[in-house]
Amino acid sequence: MHHLTPYEPIDYLVIGHITNDITPSGLKLGGTAVYSALTARALGLRPGIVTSWGSEIPLGPLEGIPISNYPYEQSTTFENIVKPEGRIQHVQNVAPRLDLYMIPEAWRNTPIVHLGPIAQEVEPSLIRYFPLALVGITPQGWLRTWDDEGMVRPCEWPEASFMLGQAGAAVLSIEDVGGDENRIDEMASYCRVMAVTEAHEGARLYWNGDVRRYRPPGVPEIDPIGAGDIFATAFFIRLHTTRDPWEAARFATQLSAYSVARSGLDSIPTQEEVEQTLVEVF
Repeated sequence: MHHLTPYEPIDYLVIGHITNDITPSGLKLGGTAVYSALTARALGLRPGIVTSWGSEIPLGPLEGIPISNYPYEQSTTFENIVKPEGRIQHVQNVAPRLDLYMIPEAWRNTPIVHLGPIAQEVEPSLIRYFPLALVGITPQGWLRTWDDEGMVRPCEWPEASFMLGQAGAAVLSIEDVGGDENRIDEMASYCRVMAVTEAHEGARLYWNGDVRRYRPPGVPEIDPIGAGDIFATAFFIRLHTTRDPWEAARFATQLSAYSVARSGLDSIPTQEEVEQTLVEVF
């Protein structure tokens, strides 16, 4: 890893693989790290990404966002096939695991740290190293495995109680656990603050033994990919700012609802949407 310039401090650190997503129109950038960093920037923060990827396609949309990359010959690569009964995913390659030594010194005191694995790539013990941060986790990448053909399916998460107990907040989707409500109840019991997104039905938030549901405004859906990452990032940022999980969930539900009406990285919130949401939520 060659650090040509010293890293400046940032406000929002996201750790996870930048991916290549195979789409009908060619390779596209994907992964929680991409959507989260762009959303954090849209919300006025200075994000940074720790990742491992192979530089197969230009990082155009991420220009200006500092990236600590552990170079690898091939990025983590996904193919998503959307069918009426849901999304079928194949993983074709997985880049190396992300660990503490890859995180620049200047980033180790970042106030918001987002562990955003998409393919088991974030070392779980990282959650211990940011005692002063709000550590938010989106565990989808620890909740999935794949067979020899690369077909992705839900799996057990042995570190769940440890990681959820250490996290400041967690966001997952109902799809991540294959709709298993018992699993969601169990996870919520370990976690201080946990949001569960439910596609067009909005989200629910578990906090202090209570659960509340948040309905999104009706927006015609073009492409749901990335909406969960936009929700999570907006949620972690508002939680850090307001210390009010209910308000943060309301804000994140509203803001991420706009994103499904656009495709790919165009779904990142606009300045106008951020301002509009702040007005609506308060």
